[in-house]
Amino acid sequence: MIKQSPVERVENLTKKDFMTQYKQAEKPVVIENLTKDWPARKKWSIDYIKEVAGHNMVSLYDSKPSTDYRHQYDPAAKMQLKNYFAMLEQGENDLRLFFYNILAEAPELVKDFSYPEIGLRFFKKLPVLFAGGKGTKVQMHFDIDYADIFLCHFGGKKRVLLFSPEQTRYMYHVPFSFSSLFDVDFDCPDYEKYPALQYLQGEAAQLNHGDILYIPPGYWHYIVYEDISFSMALRAFPAKPKNIFKMLKNLIFIRSIEGLMRKIAGQPWNDRNERLAVSRTNQRVQ
Repeated sequence: MIKQSPVERVENLTKKDFMTQYKQAEKPVVIENLTKDWPARKKWSIDYIKEVAGHNMVSLYDSKPSTDYRHQYDPAAKMQLKNYFAMLEQGENDLRLFFYNILAEAPELVKDFSYPEIGLRFFKKLPVLFAGGKGTKVQMHFDIDYADIFLCHFGGKKRVLLFSPEQTRYMYHVPFSFSSLFDVDFDCPDYEKYPALQYLQGEAAQLNHGDILYIPPGYWHYIVYEDISFSMALRAFPAKPKNIFKMLKNLIFIRSIEGLMRKIAGQPWNDRNERLAVSRTNQRVQ
């Protein structure tokens, strides 16, 4: 396995301690009891979400790599949320619910939680849900907007493997994307084929119902759903000038070029970037 240590776990945090020990240090942490007074901690389950929003149509995403003119973030299917959860209960573990805005689509859920008074200025128009079945994996990636993220978890267990932005040089980062090379297996790494992985040092978090994982800006993360579960992400957009610049560069420049070139060139563009991910990364460690 890739070298990793456990993410620090705490029961509670004051605003001062969070800001000095984790936010300013850009260090992940799992906070166990920050949700203890939320109605969501007792109420939120697959059955409850089906009851509140099961009739809604949702876009679902698979784990297949991007090919030809299709982008990996294009939805693979659409169906009612209750039917998707029924598929998860029957063993589906490829399709994922991704970035489902509950304020817009299921506003009844908003009354079940509150934004933590922890020192972050959360963007309150974008509380989003992610869900998957037992065995679902999410490709290693970092978030385009360089936000501070509070990942609030509900249901069964979820495992998250994190790497700091400083380790991007070893991640086999695909140019003009926000992901590592699809073929890199972070659970069973092939050090002969991808030797840079030997230099990585990750942090692993096991999330239980009610836990909140703080993910600092630009952190790489790879996710494994060990049971059927879902998480809500609360986001605070970047305040540091360097992170604002990175966000704008990703949104305006990187994403636009990727979309345009995929429409023009298709698979050759994809093949070029994957070759560069391998050659550039391997050159750094030779």
